[in-house]
Amino acid sequence: MTFRLLVASLVLCSCFAAHAQTQTPSPSPSPDTQEDPFAPDPPAVLPPGMTGSDANDPRARLKPGLYDAGEAAMGIKHLLLLKKPDAFQLGADDPESPKVKTTLGQLGIGDTSKMPKRSQLVLAQLAFGNSDFAFQGNHLFMGNFYGVNIYDISNPLKASLLTSMICPGGQGDVSVYKNLLFMSVEQPNGRVDCGTQGFPPPPPQPSSTSARQDRRQPPPVQKDRFRGVRIFDISDIKKPQQVAAVQTCRGSHTHTLVVDPNDKNNVYIYVSGTSYVRQPEELAGCSGEKPDKDPNTALFRIDVIKVPLAAPQDAKIVSNPRLFMDPRTGALNALSSGGTHGKDGRPRDTDQCHDITVFSDIGLAAGACSGNGILLDIKDPVNPKRLDAVNDPNYAYWHSASFSNDGKKVVFTDEWGGGLAARCRANDPNKWGANAIFHLQDNKLKFASYYKLPAAQGDNENCVAHNGSLVPVPGRDIKVQAWYQGGISVMDFTDAERPVEIAYFDRGPVYPDRLVLGGHWSAYWYNGHIYGSEIARGLDVFELTPTKFLTQNEIDAAKTVRFDALNVQNQQKIEWPRKLVVARAYIDQLERSQALPADRIAELRKAIQSAESNQDDLTKLKNLAPALEQSAASSKSAADSSRLQALAEILKAPAL
Repeated sequence: MTFRLLVASLVLCSCFAAHAQTQTPSPSPSPDTQEDPFAPDPPAVLPPGMTGSDANDPRARLKPGLYDAGEAAMGIKHLLLLKKPDAFQLGADDPESPKVKTTLGQLGIGDTSKMPKRSQLVLAQLAFGNSDFAFQGNHLFMGNFYGVNIYDISNPLKASLLTSMICPGGQGDVSVYKNLLFMSVEQPNGRVDCGTQGFPPPPPQPSSTSARQDRRQPPPVQKDRFRGVRIFDISDIKKPQQVAAVQTCRGSHTHTLVVDPNDKNNVYIYVSGTSYVRQPEELAGCSGEKPDKDPNTALFRIDVIKVPLAAPQDAKIVSNPRLFMDPRTGALNALSSGGTHGKDGRPRDTDQCHDITVFSDIGLAAGACSGNGILLDIKDPVNPKRLDAVNDPNYAYWHSASFSNDGKKVVFTDEWGGGLAARCRANDPNKWGANAIFHLQDNKLKFASYYKLPAAQGDNENCVAHNGSLVPVPGRDIKVQAWYQGGISVMDFTDAERPVEIAYFDRGPVYPDRLVLGGHWSAYWYNGHIYGSEIARGLDVFELTPTKFLTQNEIDAAKTVRFDALNVQNQQKIEWPRKLVVARAYIDQLERSQALPADRIAELRKAIQSAESNQDDLTKLKNLAPALEQSAASSKSAADSSRLQALAEILKAPAL
């Protein structure tokens, strides 16, 4: 399994991160093996005491197909699929096509004589995969390993492609701030000029032990190679212009936009690099040595880029925080994993972050850092400080993080299998490749529970926890989340010890006879709709529908929250207007939890209905508020107490 993931992910320069705690940066597979990296895994065996996903769920056996796969949904309505533009498709289904060989050459794979033909085709297709996205106004910015596509979503039901910008280098994660677009670049085929030609692959090596060791070295030095963060001016949305390209030693696997409330002149970019360290001949100052050999190693750190808003061309790295250091001893490699359920089970040093989510309103960030989940103080964004760190023997690779809106919980995800493997089968443990929910109190993380997609998936469906965002339903903690070919799952984690699925959407596998990378990379809520970045197929648009788990009032209340822009890793505080539909949502929740008797629920609904038709009845609403506050004070449920208090505040002065 390690070899299988390394072939795909290292070709794409660590695009899938489960392998990335080891320094094995070869851009090509070892030619002396015939193993097919995309053959399905053998059936898993559940360890003693573990349980797996439900093979009887409607999602478990959907018909395969690229654009005609079977679908299953509950509480989610699929509105639209926009296929990827032709330029972002390989345009070949035959491994003998010259397009396959050309693409592999651009990725640095020269000798394919020992690589199965099927694998050659799949690797070439991966070079055009959709990745993460961001939003601004009526525009959606979708990253892709081949560049960026910008969509007009002013009418989500008729979303349309506005601009395509070809700029290979993967994985193409994007964020946006005012007139600036930021893009992560990590692959060795990235060029300063966004050229599509890549670089010549390294010359063939003889089949010997020393040659195999040589393949673990970075590719040959190229003065025009770019790995880091690109910055584009998007003042003219149809003609983005690159204004800066900040080189980093490990490239940028992902990045996080950081806005300092006390600094209106600059924004900051936290760069998470997970790939090989470049040679100093290509980028001065880069070292991939262990800390005991070189205290200035590019491992065991992140990079912080300062971007002057008035002069983005002057963007530069201003610090390299050592987030894993022991402050008492100065040891850079002070954090390690909790062991793993991999082949050897040995703890490994944490030398990278995969993703960092900042929540500037509370001055904190949560880092998903390969072997650990960490909590950071970011009040000084140039010098983040570690406050706490956790690990877990059930976690293979800490991938991403989300805060609850009140900042009292953190959800971490585990990308077991690196994103390319089938990890949601009936015999895959539901504590592996899952979400881990933590309470956050006094700057300490305390484990609460796991949540994993409850529906079993097949051997041909790559599936594991991946990217998601909060759904702004007042009074509840709800997250919509992508699970690759496991589809989309909506999780309610209001009760951190008992998270539950309340909605889902899933398709069948891309192909019936082999596993290829597909499914949803990200699923995010933005201004009333859910958008899915479907790796192989395109852009999906969804809306939530009412069920016994979620009422129409709750959905309508969520739609009252509007963002001017959304970069999910730069989490914003959600605030709801004092509208009566929000009050209705709270009442539905209080009825569901039986926090109020039926007669009081009926009285509240009748009073709201009267006030909506006759503003003279607003006094009656105000008169109901004191009793709600008394109920809030005596409630034994923290969630219901908060709902009662929030409802009372709206009734005192509703916005009609």
